Amino acid sequence: MISGCHAVIYSADPEADRGLLRDVLGLPHVDAGGGWLIFGLPPAEVAVHPTEEARERHEVFLMCDDLAHLRAVLQDNGVASSPPVDTGWGLLSHLALPGGGRLGVYQPKHARPAAR
Repeated sequence: MISGCHAVIYSADPEADRGLLRDVLGLPHVDAGGGWLIFGLPPAEVAVHPTEEARERHEVFLMCDDLAHLRAVLQDNGVASSPPVDTGWGLLSHLALPGGGRLGVYQPKHARPAAR
């Protein structure tokens, strides 16, 4: 029924953020036309969390196997990231996108579902 997930990151500088995803994180990509890059991701998962707010709110986090290594690669490429926090469910950091946003990245400690 569901064949994938398409996440959208809004950016004040999409070219710079696309460059980070392409050149620093090394995500495979296709050009959908006119330089509009769509990036491939590893298997994904989705969780539903409770909220008291009546409005829509969604978040995107990338996962990694070794957060310390990823933060070192980011630093070597001039990308700032926050110090890791042990949340219990994983080691969490946020990387600074060139377009001004932040993107959460974590090394999970929780059980992972099998890829579809």
